[in-house]
Amino acid sequence: MVAMTTRSCPCGLPEPYEACCGRFHSGAAAAPTAERLMRSRYCAFVRRDGAYLLRTWHPGTRPERVDFDPGMRWTGLEILDTDGGSAFHSTGTVTFRASYRGGSLHERSRFERVDGAWVYVDGEFLE
Repeated sequence: MVAMTTRSCPCGLPEPYEACCGRFHSGAAAAPTAERLMRSRYCAFVRRDGAYLLRTWHPGTRPERVDFDPGMRWTGLEILDTDGGSAFHSTGTVTFRASYRGGSLHERSRFERVDGAWVYVDGEFLE
């Protein structure tokens, strides 16, 4: 797990937010891989950016809205495995552990391309 500095993006990569997930959140760029979309969605949960989460959710599984738990404090993201999800794939999975104050969430998320853009389909909780 990459140590976060005050300048690093919440997704765990060393770039500042604006150069990392911020450009995806603003719409200036699209996540090039399923892993980068996963990281940007984690960051959107940290920042409570429901619009981005809905925009990057598969139309067939997208909820009407995203409700955030006001007491939830995300503390880190660890990518455990990826399968597919590159520029050369149309589907992919990302297995990750997202830590929060008091515990962690372990999930294998499925991603697909819709109109060329990566979107989150659904996830399976592990452990």
